Amino acid sequence: MNILVAGASGFIGRNLVEYLKTKHQVNPISLREKNWEQQIHSPSVFINLIGKAHDHKKIATKSDYDYVNLELTKFLFQRFQDSEATLFIHISSLAAVEEIGSSTIIDTNTTPNPISFYGKSKKAADDYLLKQSLATGKRLIILRPTMVHGPGDKGNLNLLINFVLKGIPYPLGAFDNKRSFLSIDNLCFIISEILTKEIPNGVYYVSDDKPLSTTTIIKTIALVSKKKIRIFAFPKTLMIGLAKLGDFLRLPLNSSRLEKLTSNLIVSNKEIKDSLNLENLPFTAKEGLVKTIGSFLSTKSP
Repeated sequence: MNILVAGASGFIGRNLVEYLKTKHQVNPISLREKNWEQQIHSPSVFINLIGKAHDHKKIATKSDYDYVNLELTKFLFQRFQDSEATLFIHISSLAAVEEIGSSTIIDTNTTPNPISFYGKSKKAADDYLLKQSLATGKRLIILRPTMVHGPGDKGNLNLLINFVLKGIPYPLGAFDNKRSFLSIDNLCFIISEILTKEIPNGVYYVSDDKPLSTTTIIKTIALVSKKKIRIFAFPKTLMIGLAKLGDFLRLPLNSSRLEKLTSNLIVSNKEIKDSLNLENLPFTAKEGLVKTIGSFLSTKSP
């Protein structure tokens, strides 16, 4: 199988290319290369990982997100339509539906509520693909993964790891939240399964089988790194008040960060597993977490 992976230089792309090339012919394409459009050579499958998510300098505009996440997706899908390829796998994002937290489990019945330029541009790309696919007669699979982590990841999970390594006490033990995560190994496995199994066109949510609480994650980081961590269960009202104060004083703890650390964000992966006839994913959430922590710690070793 000849597989084109667009956006192959990113965290997911690098891992996916390594995973797939043991069984398939893989053509990795990076937008960082000049004339990348000319490297599309008659693949049988398109996998679209092109995306702009992080804005560390806080200067990206709506147009920046729309160009990468929407317009380049349109371009790639047009190339797919004009080719003899039969399958287009688009890696979207949970941000197209929910970006902070939800009191209910997120699944295909959840009403999308993107709030950022990133989330809205990913939702717009999904809508475009779904509409266009109705006229192609080809296969379209859209995956909306929750936060993906693994070796080489530079995302938010690393912030928690650094937090524990510094020995800073965790003050939010009173909050009993749960959030879904996704190990890169489980994501690569699911994509590999889609390549060989016929499943209905549409949108699928992807996560590890069980969610984890922030407190569990911190305890696991401490266990793997052999660091002592103090967890304090200060009253919720106190922490909420301090977070509001942080909004004005620009403290490390503000309302937005508190909500992300303590809210629930649970994703159901039942539909993708049922479609692929899977009972469980290869790695548990805890196993994936331990692998990510271990990889991060190895880069810190002298």
